[in-house]
Amino acid sequence: VQLQASGGGLVQAGGSLRLSCAASGRTFSSYAMGWFRQAPGKEREFVAAISWSGGSTYYADSVKGRFTISRDNAKNTVYLQMNSLKPEDTAVYYCAATLRVGVTVYEYDYWGQGTQVTVSS
Repeated sequence: VQLQASGGGLVQAGGSLRLSCAASGRTFSSYAMGWFRQAPGKEREFVAAISWSGGSTYYADSVKGRFTISRDNAKNTVYLQMNSLKPEDTAVYYCAATLRVGVTVYEYDYWGQGTQVTVSS
């Protein structure tokens, strides 16, 4: 599975962005998908995950109620809608794929290249 993340940019605090992650291959619907982020000098951290069917979603406490993960298996794409953005959300955001949904980086086998999100105060 090859993943291509897009949609990052510069936004003011309180604003919104929607990230997309396009996957190649016909087996996209077999994979659970996750979003992670990494700020400068920090470890990569879990943001959100979604099961292969979209029926189950998981969120880090820091983004719960502000971010929404979704997927469109017909388009081989997973999304991360980010609302009420805060400066502390600034990071490079990565999408990732795994056969079994998880919340740690070690559980994911395939990674996209990352897209920068910068939130100004």
